[in-house]
Amino acid sequence: MPVEALTTGGVAAIRDAVRAAAADSRPLRLRGGGTKDFYGEPPQDSLDVLDLRGCAGIVSHEPTELVVTARCGTSLAELEAELARHRQFLPFEPPHLGEAATVGGMVAAGLSGPRRASAGAVRDYVLGAVLMSGDGELLHFGGQVMKNVAGYDVSRLLAGSLGILGPIVQVSLKVLPLPAAEATLRLRCDLRDALTYLNAWGGQPLPISASAYHDGELSLRLSGARAAVEAAMDRLASTHGAEPLGDGRAAAFWTSLREQTAPFFAGDAPLWRLSLPSNAAPVALSGPQLVEWGGALRWLRTEADPQAVRRAATEAGGTASLYFDPRAGSGRFHPLSAANLELHRRLKRELDPQGLFNPGRMYPGL
Repeated sequence: MPVEALTTGGVAAIRDAVRAAAADSRPLRLRGGGTKDFYGEPPQDSLDVLDLRGCAGIVSHEPTELVVTARCGTSLAELEAELARHRQFLPFEPPHLGEAATVGGMVAAGLSGPRRASAGAVRDYVLGAVLMSGDGELLHFGGQVMKNVAGYDVSRLLAGSLGILGPIVQVSLKVLPLPAAEATLRLRCDLRDALTYLNAWGGQPLPISASAYHDGELSLRLSGARAAVEAAMDRLASTHGAEPLGDGRAAAFWTSLREQTAPFFAGDAPLWRLSLPSNAAPVALSGPQLVEWGGALRWLRTEADPQAVRRAATEAGGTASLYFDPRAGSGRFHPLSAANLELHRRLKRELDPQGLFNPGRMYPGL
């Protein structure tokens, strides 16, 4: 990644703030647009905020190479608009969760949208990144090509790190062309049947790019070559009575899932995010559920005891994170094993030995 690309655009201001904080042994709260402040452990209000939005701009976009490079404070909407002009997109469909969402926040949060199960996660599209260390130096990881295997892939490790390893100053991302055709189908069934269908279809040549089940309705999005989409529509209509959803309603539906504005996400009741094997049985806990990613992502609204929720997820072979609860204290993410927690601590010490960046944002004490 060219160093000259980082000589302007707020990098100097970030470096000055980091070095001043290091000199005073004063931890910093890294923040972009703030649209995901609710995610993870509650931010510590006592910390000085390092606003990263001044380090913005699309550094380069090579449509023929399917690669874009942008600084951390770049508006996510601006990046997606640039890609759309070339009929390209971010396949993992990152949720914005607000107009102020930034590219750096997208990578740091590591959240993916409805297409995750078919296209991959944020980390799968990170080709390279520039991280600022606690002494203000720029650390370059990865590159701007799809095949880059020199050393440990720290750039992808930054996805979902919630800023605890340092400011992600710049990132290079792989992008893809928009699908030639898309259509959404909907059918009525119960949750157990929906999971059975989804797991069966997952092993068949069907162009399913997203799925969602809630309140007796299973929605399927088909994406790909027009002939493949039309053939799948005919098959699912004849075998399961699936009916097409109009393009406008379909777009609004998938956007409401991606941006978590669907009625299911409204309210203050605790919202859990369970990551389970796609063929796991329905979770036997009270409260409404919404299932995505072919059965691998189970959203659950419940007042059940947190230990009971995590026990149910563990017994099913997965994990449970408290995604949203304004009343909750610490302990949002599923507890790590002792070995995994030690790996996290070693990595934190290696990249942020002074503990300057977002202390406790992922796990207490980390």
